[in-house]
Amino acid sequence: MAEVNLRIGTDYESNEPVYVKATGSRAIFICGKRGAGKSYTMGVIIEELFNQEQGKATIIIADPMGIYHTMSLPNVPQSDEVRDAGFLTKGFPVRLIVPGDPLVRFGDAAILAKLRENGVDVVSLQINAADLSPEAWCELFNLGINEAMGITLWRAVDSLQEANRPFTVDDILDEIEKDTRAKEASKEALENRLNVACKWGIFAQEPTTLNEVFSLNHINVLDLSVLDAGTQGLRNMVLDVVARRLFTERTRERRREEFGLATKLPRVWLAIDEAHQFVPKGRSSLCKEMLIRWVKEGRQPGLSLIVATQQPAAIDPELLSQCDVIFAHKITAWEDIYALDRLSATYMDGDLKNYIRNLNRRGEALLVDDETESVTTIRVRPRFSSHGGAEIQEKTTRKSLF
Repeated sequence: MAEVNLRIGTDYESNEPVYVKATGSRAIFICGKRGAGKSYTMGVIIEELFNQEQGKATIIIADPMGIYHTMSLPNVPQSDEVRDAGFLTKGFPVRLIVPGDPLVRFGDAAILAKLRENGVDVVSLQINAADLSPEAWCELFNLGINEAMGITLWRAVDSLQEANRPFTVDDILDEIEKDTRAKEASKEALENRLNVACKWGIFAQEPTTLNEVFSLNHINVLDLSVLDAGTQGLRNMVLDVVARRLFTERTRERRREEFGLATKLPRVWLAIDEAHQFVPKGRSSLCKEMLIRWVKEGRQPGLSLIVATQQPAAIDPELLSQCDVIFAHKITAWEDIYALDRLSATYMDGDLKNYIRNLNRRGEALLVDDETESVTTIRVRPRFSSHGGAEIQEKTTRKSLF
């Protein structure tokens, strides 16, 4: 495997280029208060990955804010800074993956037309009903597996999965109807819920594969912003299914690689913005277990993870403890500072909180890399592509972010 080094920025003191090694699997944590530059830094990492890994790795961004499709456009507002840093602005090939029908999700054909005019490849993501476990189906409807409706739904999905064949929501309905042990009231209540699930437009009528959706030659942006953050946990459900299928398929493909056989799914980089929505501290979510497993066991199958948040204290510590690279922008809330401070390593001269206090400017970050056992204050390089996270006023006045 060729050496992969991501040029993230420059050393704050020496002005020398700073690189992060990405040859193997990495777990990267990015944090910073609102406006400090965490989403910008994630974009820089994705640009570097795509420049070096196009065609060799699947690069996916889980985007709950709807801001990363702009990577298809060059960074015109910062063209001077990009040129002064020795680079050129450019857009990247972006595939925008929308759960369900994109026209229904956006509700406006003009938006779809504009996205495609900007060079964005818009595709639909359909979820297989069989991709959700019986427990996940119950959790999706907030049903306990020990209550009447939960037992009935769990039994129906489990029976279909034991048959080891694809099935749809309609098949679940049929299985529930045939259940002689279930009460009619439970059947009717579940029928109502499953009919609503059909109207979400997310579940496929025919089996789908991820190879049909994710592209090696695009930055794949999974647009979760089109789903309500709270209703039925759809964002978490979609990300759980995607992460679970990638984990399973990549583990299988890794075995083929060991024997020199061709692979359909090379190694994967999964980046998640606003990660506290998906791996929350102190409570469950549909995708939390899978993402923690991803970061713990992903090294062997070639699975890397990048997570970003404004609130380090809101992320489950079990995930944070597995991250071997940290980009910490300015944070001011004490609970977030203490959460980050718990990640202090033995090779540091002091605690992380002491380093963080010295961060003052936007675009400035503390880089902690376990592989090189180094702590460096850096200036993140300017983006090549357009940053969708900038506020409207900044875009209008063409004010530099960095």
